[in-house]
Order: sequence, then C-alpha cells, then structure tokens
Amino acid sequence: MVKNEISSRSKILELEKTLLNNVDEKNIIGNKGEIVRSKKFPLKHTFADGIYVRQMTMTQDSMVVGAIHNHLHVWFLLTGHITVATEDSTEDYIAPCYVVSTPGVKRVIYANKESIFVNIHKNPSNTQNLDELEAEIVSKNYKEYEKYINKNI
Repeated sequence: MVKNEISSRSKILELEKTLLNNVDEKNIIGNKGEIVRSKKFPLKHTFADGIYVRQMTMTQDSMVVGAIHNHLHVWFLLTGHITVATEDSTEDYIAPCYVVSTPGVKRVIYANKESIFVNIHKNPSNTQNLDELEAEIVSKNYKEYEKYINKNI
C-alpha cells in the first residue's frame, strides 16, 4: 500500500475490509469490526470535569483504521510524524501540532515515526466507563453514524 493513494470512502472501507479478513491478532488486530483496545497501541485515559482525554502511542510503520467520530473535537500530535487519510484528503502532520477534527469521517492513520497523539472529547455525564464513552463518541460504521445523527437532530 502506498499511503498517499488512499483518499476515497470506498478505498478506506475496502482497506478496512481487507484488514479485517486477514486478522491474525499479531500483525493485524481486528475484534470483528468492534472497537479494539490492544497493547500494540497503548491508550492512556484521563478524565476532567466534562472532558475525556484519550492518548494513543503508535510505533513507527504501524497503521490504524479508526472509528467515525460523532462530534467535533480537537486532537494534538505530541511527538512524531503521522499521515492521516480520509475520503477527502491525505495529510501529513509533524509534532507538535493540533487539528480540529470534523465529525462523520473515517480515518486511516499511518505512523511514519513513533507518535503520540491525544484526542480531547466532551464527556457531559463525567462517566469513566470506556464502553459508555465510546458509544457516545464514535460510530463503528457509516450506517451507525447516520442512525446517531438522525437520533440527535
């Protein structure tokens, strides 16, 4: 795969399907399309009043196909260099930087160097239950996202 060639929804979904069909739990971790929590991508969770901070570390040459974020939020690249492909564009980010992330977008993230980035999400109920948070923050696919949007209009 040439990382700069991924730029449409169908290509991203095709890549995700291919990866899920080749899960070996060593090189490709899948969890049948559900949210994956893996030692391969260590997460650190921090909570403040009304805020959930999710930090992830990616090793060099690793890749993540992310869930679809339901809300506008900000993420920070603290260290490293990543390439983020969406259906609209492919962008390189070199730390330190921050990005306002639009909702409704599936992202493929490739770590050109070991990288640490942080997502800042609203957490109005102040829950620390990760399953509850993820159900509010992300959708696993576009059908689920459309259902979420229609429910919250």
